[in-house]
Amino acid sequence: MSSTIKFANIVLEHNERSVGYPGLYCRADQPFVYEKEAGAWRLYDKGRFDFTTYFNSLSVMKLRRYTSATKFFLHLEVKGAACTYCQTVADSFSAHPKRLEDTAITLAASDEWQSIDVEIVASDEIVLTGFELVCDGPVYIANGSYSVEVPGELRDCELALATTTFKKEAFIEHNIGLIRKEILESDDEIARHFTMHVIDNGRTLDVERLAGGAITISPNDNVGGAGGFTRGMIEAMEQTPRATHVLLMDDDVAVSPESIKRTYNLIRMLNDEYAEAFISGAMLNYEVGDEQWEDTGFMTKQGTFAPAKPPLRFSKFEDLVYNEVFSIPKEIVKLDQRYAAWWYCCIPVSVIEKNGLPLSVFVRCDDAEYGVRCKPRIITMNSLCIWHLSFHVRYNAAVERYQTTRNTMIAQATTGFAPKSDFMYEMHNNIRLELKKFGYANAELVLDAFEDFMKGPDFFSTPGVAEETFMRANRNKEKLVSFDELQRQAHALGLTDFDIKKLDRQFVDSDKPRTRLQRMADYAFDNHQRLLVNKGQGYAVIPVVGWAYPAGVIRGKKYLIVIDWYNRCGAIRKKDSARYAAIEKRYKEDMKRYKREIKGLREQYASRREELTSLAFWKRYLGMQ
Repeated sequence: MSSTIKFANIVLEHNERSVGYPGLYCRADQPFVYEKEAGAWRLYDKGRFDFTTYFNSLSVMKLRRYTSATKFFLHLEVKGAACTYCQTVADSFSAHPKRLEDTAITLAASDEWQSIDVEIVASDEIVLTGFELVCDGPVYIANGSYSVEVPGELRDCELALATTTFKKEAFIEHNIGLIRKEILESDDEIARHFTMHVIDNGRTLDVERLAGGAITISPNDNVGGAGGFTRGMIEAMEQTPRATHVLLMDDDVAVSPESIKRTYNLIRMLNDEYAEAFISGAMLNYEVGDEQWEDTGFMTKQGTFAPAKPPLRFSKFEDLVYNEVFSIPKEIVKLDQRYAAWWYCCIPVSVIEKNGLPLSVFVRCDDAEYGVRCKPRIITMNSLCIWHLSFHVRYNAAVERYQTTRNTMIAQATTGFAPKSDFMYEMHNNIRLELKKFGYANAELVLDAFEDFMKGPDFFSTPGVAEETFMRANRNKEKLVSFDELQRQAHALGLTDFDIKKLDRQFVDSDKPRTRLQRMADYAFDNHQRLLVNKGQGYAVIPVVGWAYPAGVIRGKKYLIVIDWYNRCGAIRKKDSARYAAIEKRYKEDMKRYKREIKGLREQYASRREELTSLAFWKRYLGMQ
């Protein structure tokens, strides 16, 4: 006995992203447009249309790995001018799709719909396959899909989407509408086995207008992403019928409903080896729609979050292939600290039952900790993705300096998260980096985080503390002002040659080389703030992001003007040796306390692991009982 399932629809979308990056859907020498009257896509005129793309190729190699697939099929409906269909394929070295001439089918011109139904040639060396249409004139296409045959019966799946939001109405309302129309009101099987749980941490959504049917909206206290996603997990496990899988997805993202449909269909045909795998959607750039930033991540030895793959562009065919054949490097595999981020991550409920719920750390590290804790197999595949705002748009010192520092330490102490990562090294490095750049407020955030970690598990697990400490960090972080105000402040300080209108990104991001002696001096004296103290002279312009270190341009300066070019704001930092000394003193005192108390502190955290990841704890924490 075998089962056949429609796995993927052939998709051509009409939105800003598809217009800007049509190569994600079809590469052609003619336009393709949606004609509402015909209810179909028109391949506009005589030309060649290649569907071996990010969304419309079939990942044969990965389907064979993750499922028990034995055969693959394509269905396509066309009408209009005469056209020729031909299957295309790619192996691991392909820079362009290869036509399989023996598969060519020519259809005569017709005003009636004609079907193409073929079994796909899928030899062992094929990584992905697609198809090409060569048209003698305008051709309409509709109802295209790939199907997969697997032995035995399909798995049952009740898929629950959980998304948590905080005052981002435009994004979340758009996504609710998209999912209602394209999934719940569709004819696809997923419509009968799908629910959406929106956890509204800001309590700003219009529940009566937006909820209904398979969409629920739960007003919630502001417990961050960790609390919101955990409530989504709980609601999914307690719904009727009970969810088998929970798909966690950020609120401030764009998503193609087809990615969700393919996730559901993939679950139904997984083999035993991948039955409890996480399905991870890649993060593509919201503003550069064909650019992939991350497709799973890992924790480095130095204690930082890093993408497992290099950046790729999916309008380039060779990157499309590279993304599928990419093998996680041995040094990452040996670390055994890989995770799937929660901008799009589908988790089996059975895994949640075995490993418990997340930690209540508000934001940052919750997804990485959970992924490393569960150590699942991770499924990735072309077309499973979301589009997220760029990192430089979202840089926030309260997150990167306070939340990240505190939460990685809490996670490591509580559940043994990333045992091969040195978070003390990362903390030390961040303090040094901020001090060299006169970022005193942000250096103090790191120490605030360190000291809050040392308060123990009772502190961070108390309801309300997570929000309170994050709000405190946001109040205490460096304040940025508009370009106009920045200009005024610079002139008030006597920096009369500073002119924001004459700057550009190249200047902001520039650096200059240092001699070996200068490098040694910078290491020893923290830009002349330790031991060899001087007031400095002049100013330099540098980027706002915390990880930037333009060591050459900041040397010996009195002022540093930090620029957030995207959001058109900045701040002026002044060298302050007294404040530097106070932070250094505080850090040394904290380290003395850490050395005295860390053994007992780790025991306290570890002893609370079962409790802090339990359903009973979370229901109390979330006020659900």
